[in-house]
Amino acid sequence: MNAELLNEAKRLSVDERIQLVTAIWDSVAEDAPLDALPLSEAHRVELDHRLEDQRRNPGDESPWDEVAERLRRR
Repeated sequence: MNAELLNEAKRLSVDERIQLVTAIWDSVAEDAPLDALPLSEAHRVELDHRLEDQRRNPGDESPWDEVAERLRRR
């Protein structure tokens, strides 16, 4: 890992670091082959459960910005 890059990231605010981590993870998800990001059986079951719940209740979800705002207000 590049220590200089990490030190630079530590100078960001917590919110900026969260945004950076999210952007990095999104780039990994876009660039990595599917088999590079294996799922455990427990994660696969949970994702299947969430997909089924979303199919049954398509209007129940909230956009991420609304969820994040609710969490910030706590």
